Amino acid sequence: MNGFELIIFDCDGVLVDSERLANQVFAQCLNEECGLSFSLEEMFETFVGHSSSQCMSIVENMLGHAPPSHLESRYESEINAALARDVIAVKGIEKAISEISIPICVASSGSHEKINTTLGKTNLLNCFKGHIFSASEVKHGKPAPDIYKHAAAAMGVIPSKKCLVIEDSPLGVQGAVAAGMTVFGYAELMKEHRLIDAGAHHLFNEMKDLSAEIYSYEHED
Repeated sequence: MNGFELIIFDCDGVLVDSERLANQVFAQCLNEECGLSFSLEEMFETFVGHSSSQCMSIVENMLGHAPPSHLESRYESEINAALARDVIAVKGIEKAISEISIPICVASSGSHEKINTTLGKTNLLNCFKGHIFSASEVKHGKPAPDIYKHAAAAMGVIPSKKCLVIEDSPLGVQGAVAAGMTVFGYAELMKEHRLIDAGAHHLFNEMKDLSAEIYSYEHED
């Protein structure tokens, strides 16, 4: 892995298998609070990769008026409770991390509370302790490049071209590309064409193969 000096992981859907669970909970909240009905696929298409405040803006645009004032707090409370109870690690992520010899960190749209909850539940927290960055720390969330640039600076001012980002959402891919970084799209749940259209440089489907995927990419002719 001589080409890269830092690997930046998204959290939800990349480190922890939280997207299905979180979107099921959010869909129920939207139905009960706003009368909006979404399939799980529609939830992925509409909300995955957005921060909670961005999700509220999307809902407001759909409704044509502000959603109930307590929707965001209910959304965050119920999702955090569900994740603390049921979230599991992405299959193969422990192997992937164990085979990486360069610095790693997390750059997520989620709050620090949510990130700590999910990484703690899945026993991944110690892998990233002190190297966890939330979009709440920067002015603009994904798809802006702010969180990635912030993470690279905090990790030692790593040049963008030396950073590899692992993302599973089009918004995340767009932001990392905008930051001038190489992006691997993890396509286990997200449709591949959406990650390609967002600018992903490489796609893969098995997290356990990440080290091999990086080696192959770095040694392409």
